[in-house]
Amino acid sequence: MGTVLKLPIIDLSSPEKLSTSQLIRQACVDHGFFYLTNHGVSEELMERVLTESKKLFSLPLDEKMVMARRGSRGYSPLYDEKHESSATYKGDSKEMFTFGSSEGVLGQLYPNEWPLEELLPLWRPTMECYYKNVMDIVGKKLLGLVALALNLEENFFEQVGAFNDQAAVVRLIRYPGELDSSGEETCGASAHSDFGMITLLATDGVAGLQVCRDKDKEPKVWEDVAGIKGAFVVNIGDLMERWTNGLFRSTMHRVVSVGKERYSVAVFVDPDPNCVVKCLETCCSETSPPRFPPVRAKDYFHERFSQTLASYSGSG
Repeated sequence: MGTVLKLPIIDLSSPEKLSTSQLIRQACVDHGFFYLTNHGVSEELMERVLTESKKLFSLPLDEKMVMARRGSRGYSPLYDEKHESSATYKGDSKEMFTFGSSEGVLGQLYPNEWPLEELLPLWRPTMECYYKNVMDIVGKKLLGLVALALNLEENFFEQVGAFNDQAAVVRLIRYPGELDSSGEETCGASAHSDFGMITLLATDGVAGLQVCRDKDKEPKVWEDVAGIKGAFVVNIGDLMERWTNGLFRSTMHRVVSVGKERYSVAVFVDPDPNCVVKCLETCCSETSPPRFPPVRAKDYFHERFSQTLASYSGSG
């Protein structure tokens, strides 16, 4: 493990919206990562989600494969996702389970694969409660502060369809954490940046998450991101970087094996599929013209997914 990166800590309960939004702006410009505390989702609920997640991953493989991923939702076994295109790389050492809202058009197009109630009676209600809490309590408020940080109206992202509480997905992840017998570094999640707007990550406190603040530098310098109990680790995704004309950073990150099992829960806050993402007026000028053409969210994600060997990219 390397140097521990001291990330900014953002208090979501602060009544000082403008000063908080400026702290978020600085964090997104400098790091693309920050901690979010006092966010309103109880530690007890976060612990229950991790407990139910462990129960699911402890099921026999054949029972998990009944819920195998169809599209972007469902169970993904070890090595199912690959962030590297190398022919010798067999895939990330992690297993995952992804779900989203059961409501609306997206819920009909991409139905969830739920475990049987007789196997895990508390699983679905716990996960649905977590989804609703994160979106209703955290997502809307955080995006409002991000809008203010970009000198926009607080409800900007709602107005353009960027905040859709049915478009987000939750990914449960288990990293076996086994170390390579040869002594080589092994990755539970190889180096990548997230595709979407914002990711909210909860972990069990086991180390392994690392960021590389300068992806063009060789050799790459990786810094550890420590967990803060009860806090979310928030990171900016590629779509938000595109929206802000590169002002906000979508930082490369990975998860390395530390010899211990690791569990995390990532919530990907993504826009409505029909939302058009174009350079924000507050992020471009005559001397800094838009770097990317406007794109519809669903077309953007389709293109990004088709460039990878996985159907959905992002984890921590």
